[in-house]
Amino acid sequence: MQIKEVVSQKLNEKYYEIEHPTGLRVFVWPKEGYNSTYAVFGTPFGSIYNHFTAQGKEIKVPDGIAHFLEHKLFECEEGDAFTLYASTGANANAYTSFDKTCYLFSCTDNFSRCLEILLGFVTNPYFTKETVQKEQGIIGQEIRMYDDSPDWRVMFNMLRGMYKVHPVRIDIAGTVESIAQITPEDLYACYNSYYNLHNMALTIVGKVDVNEVAEICDRELKPCAEVDVQSHFPTDPYEVSEHYVEDKLPVAVPIFNLGFKGDASRRLSEQEIAYTDILLFLLASSTSPMYRELMDTGLINASFSYEQFEGPGYNSIFFGGESKDPKAVEAVIKKYIKKLRAEGISPEDFETARRATYGDALSSLNSVDTTANLTEDFFFSGRKLFDYFDAIAGATVQDVESRLKDILDTDNTTLSVVVGE
Repeated sequence: MQIKEVVSQKLNEKYYEIEHPTGLRVFVWPKEGYNSTYAVFGTPFGSIYNHFTAQGKEIKVPDGIAHFLEHKLFECEEGDAFTLYASTGANANAYTSFDKTCYLFSCTDNFSRCLEILLGFVTNPYFTKETVQKEQGIIGQEIRMYDDSPDWRVMFNMLRGMYKVHPVRIDIAGTVESIAQITPEDLYACYNSYYNLHNMALTIVGKVDVNEVAEICDRELKPCAEVDVQSHFPTDPYEVSEHYVEDKLPVAVPIFNLGFKGDASRRLSEQEIAYTDILLFLLASSTSPMYRELMDTGLINASFSYEQFEGPGYNSIFFGGESKDPKAVEAVIKKYIKKLRAEGISPEDFETARRATYGDALSSLNSVDTTANLTEDFFFSGRKLFDYFDAIAGATVQDVESRLKDILDTDNTTLSVVVGE
């Protein structure tokens, strides 16, 4: 077993990377003075992974199966993992996103027992026809609940407007009809393909000792053969499907998501991610001229937000919030993008944005859960977290202006709006 210390002198941060004999990659961030510990055990298997080849066999599974599998893993022959956690005082949970599934806990005491439970239930699946049928009813109710959520609906309406064939347009939980098709055999096929320790990562941040983690992993994990799995995603056209999508739900103020679809032919580098973050801060943060105009004219309120959204086969940028006139918000955002392209970025504005982006990123490392989730995200995407920080620190005006030329195509957007009934 190899334990490697990874240090950033600039950040005054370090973590340990363990290449465990079972194939699992383990990241340990000891945080001096912290009383709590956060652990996340993840696999790069999310809602978009509905078509893959494992050990030479092509497999297609129903939409929503990654989320369904997340729910089912908490069950075991002895009961369920939450019951096991109950005596530890820990908070346990899990989540499924488009490109990964993660199981987690946070605790102040009983860390060793909590980690044993986490490693135990995630590596010991138990699926039967009866328990699968029971879960179909439970998740069916969850899907119906999300269908009534304006924030959920406005986002997926936008994604369906942007993407024609990529499964990112499909609800993470699937549909009532799709989950009704899931069988124990489907679950085992996905589990055996993606929940292989060679494919997974464990990250622990806070009050933790790397040698203790290594010892628990040695005791709880069993060696396994590596699985050859290849994920298949249809290539989506560059152009959006629809420029405007409207829906009706009981909302007091219309809500909107404006998506700028970008080139997703390859995954972005740490540098491109960093330069985009600087650009978005410069363009849309609460100190930007665009934000001030939108606020001063009453077109947005404090709910306004923006994000970079990127993964296997998809790449876009979102703006969203509440607005009495979403189309006017869209016009203002596009106006400022065009203005920035025409006039360039001033050195002063760039430096303010660069410093603020670096400061925000650095402060995120003070949070045990954010640090752990970022570590998993960067590892699964083939990127290095410290390289991202270095890219922000070393960015130039020219870097960000070059990035602006490649993204935020004002002709390739989808505006999704939910208005009151």
